[in-house]
Amino acid sequence: MTAADVPGEPPRTVSDASVGDLVRNVADDLTTLIRQEIALAKSETKAEVTKAGKAGGAFGGAGVAGWLALLFVSLAVMYGLGAVIPVGWAALIVGVLWAAGAAALAAYGRKKIRAVNPVPKRTVETVKEDVRWVQNRNA
Repeated sequence: MTAADVPGEPPRTVSDASVGDLVRNVADDLTTLIRQEIALAKSETKAEVTKAGKAGGAFGGAGVAGWLALLFVSLAVMYGLGAVIPVGWAALIVGVLWAAGAAALAAYGRKKIRAVNPVPKRTVETVKEDVRWVQNRNA
C-alpha cells in the first residue's frame, strides 16, 4: 500500500510522487503499450497469413488439377488427333494448349499472392504515433 492509498490522506499528484513511483508508472504504461502493440501485430499478421494460405491453396489446386487434366485429356485428345495427323504432332499440339492453361492458372495465383501484405500497417502506424508521443512528452 502506498501513501496515496492510505485512507484519509489526500491523493498524491504527479508532483508529489516519488521518482520510484513515476518510474514504476512509466514502466507499467510501457509494458501495457508493448503488449497492445504485440496483440495488434498478431491480429494483422494472422489476417495476412490467412490470405497467403488461400493463395497457396489456389496454387496447389491449380497444380493438381492441371496435372490430372494434362494427363487424361491430353491422352484422349492426342489419340483423337492421332487418327488424323501423326501422333507426335498431336502430342505437341496438346502439350502447347495445356501449357497455355497452366500459364493462365499461374497468372491467377501470382495476382492473388501479390494482394498479400506482410507488413502490419496499423501496428506500424501506432508504433510511429507512440514514438512521436514519447518524443513530444520528453521535449
